[in-house]
Amino acid sequence: MQPTLYQPRLQFVEGAVSFFRKHRGEIFASSALMGPISKGFVAGIYRYAEDNGVPVVAFAKGQRKDDVAHEHLARSEGTEGVLFIGRAQEKTKAFHTEKRHNPVTGVAYPWIVQTAKMVNQFYIYAFDDDFGPFFLKFSSYFPYNAKLCINGNEWAKRQATKAGVGFDALDNGFAACDDPERLQRICDKLGPAQVDRLLRKWLARLPHPFTLADRRAGYLYDISVLQAEFSLTQVLDRPASGRAFFETVIAENLDIGRPDRVSVIFDRKVRTRGHNPTPSRYRTRVITQGVTPSLHVEYKHTTIKQYHKENKALRTETTINDTRDFGTGKRLCNLPALRKVGFSANRRLLYAQTISHDPIIGDTVFNELDQPVVTGGRRVAGLRFGDPRAQALLAAVVICHLLPGGFNNRQLREHVAQLLGTSPDSIKPGRMTYDLRRLRAHGLIERVPCTHSYRPTPLGWRTAWFYVHAYNRFVRTGTAHVADPASTAALGRALDDLAATSGIAA
Repeated sequence: MQPTLYQPRLQFVEGAVSFFRKHRGEIFASSALMGPISKGFVAGIYRYAEDNGVPVVAFAKGQRKDDVAHEHLARSEGTEGVLFIGRAQEKTKAFHTEKRHNPVTGVAYPWIVQTAKMVNQFYIYAFDDDFGPFFLKFSSYFPYNAKLCINGNEWAKRQATKAGVGFDALDNGFAACDDPERLQRICDKLGPAQVDRLLRKWLARLPHPFTLADRRAGYLYDISVLQAEFSLTQVLDRPASGRAFFETVIAENLDIGRPDRVSVIFDRKVRTRGHNPTPSRYRTRVITQGVTPSLHVEYKHTTIKQYHKENKALRTETTINDTRDFGTGKRLCNLPALRKVGFSANRRLLYAQTISHDPIIGDTVFNELDQPVVTGGRRVAGLRFGDPRAQALLAAVVICHLLPGGFNNRQLREHVAQLLGTSPDSIKPGRMTYDLRRLRAHGLIERVPCTHSYRPTPLGWRTAWFYVHAYNRFVRTGTAHVADPASTAALGRALDDLAATSGIAA
């Protein structure tokens, strides 16, 4: 969460003029009067750093500030205090003076106007007993707007630890918890009061740009919500299958960004035609960072991001960058209403998403067929995809599925021998008995009651049919194209067609 700190009366020219002329009693309002305030504020920051042994770091261009913060946090003892102060030049809104002339007398006089300037920004990274790591960013130029950046998950972890609730931490979340209901009650307590208390606590400790007289006159910082992120983390009980599941979710929901579906997710009326269409870009983006894909859906200035987090959980995050997208004000008191919007959007996205097949089931069936199993205390080998004998056995199962009374050892041996290009006499009955045991152990065949015959199970013949066709029609022919350079272009087109029809193009 990133609240903005500002003085409401100093955000426009007339308010700045009033500050200097009416409050401080100056004859003219000029940016020259701002200089001493800025110098005193900056000097106070350096004096605070020197008195408290806090290092001051000049951020290099392009340097990730979070990386520097993590280095200092790793060296800290975890006690409350300022870790370091960073300095960087950034563009921000500020005031400067321009010369104007009285239209009657022609006398020149200074006047304040608002513009964008490159000024020093001071990042005060600290560790709080309740919130953990956070930072305050102050502009060194009038009207000294600031930004507070906090992590609600870190606050929840600190509160859970104090309450004696055991948990396994996940980056920006929880992987496991001894008492989920109690932890949820703790998370629900985070609101405007806690954020405001944190701000007032540290403003009292740190150098302040406004004097005590300024503050007593009402020139205090107010808080508005610049950005708020609400996340839902669903930890998977089988993490190894989570990636396959999430990639299928992406493939089958590439249209989730369409206006009709966005309307469902955010519970807002969306107009795409007429005189007053909803100002938004409707699209679904799939972004891959390294090997991890993420799904992005946009509505006005709000984005929902969904990704497979740390190979352990499905993470859904709604980031609100403009509260007015939902008819809500920006002041901190509106945080509960934004929270309702964010968490509702996360749930609605999951509700709107569809998946035609569960890939985890397919992954389970494949592994159970491919890997050895232990039955009756004996280890039975798996049926590895691509192994010639396994393929011959599965093809024979497909053929024998047509026999009304099932098949026996001899009949299966004859079909397997033909598929392997050898004679039935070269395959001993004992070897065929072992293969029958493999098929039974993996649930592909079952014995016909009161006989020595077998028949494929419903799952068995479907699995065998798919394996045989997938190997013969795709893997073997595709590998032949790969081996022939002249066929590479044709293979690429065929793979593109397959990807498009199966929804894996992204």
